[in-house]
Amino acid sequence: MEEHRHEPTVHHHVHLHVTHYLRDGQTWDHLLSEHGHEHNHSVVQHSHEPHQDVDKEHLQEAHVHDHGHPYD
Repeated sequence: MEEHRHEPTVHHHVHLHVTHYLRDGQTWDHLLSEHGHEHNHSVVQHSHEPHQDVDKEHLQEAHVHDHGHPYD
């Protein structure tokens, strides 16, 4: 794995959400939803397996979006 840095950026894509929902007070279910909007990624330095298709794989990664403190 090679360590590398991603510069801050703003972009748009669809977010998928899973919410735990207690149906009828008895059974836990997963409620799925999606929405899209512009959001930020602050600078990050990390290492991981090489990407084969960055844009496609990014949609499948879990990551934090700092909506309260976007970068300048």
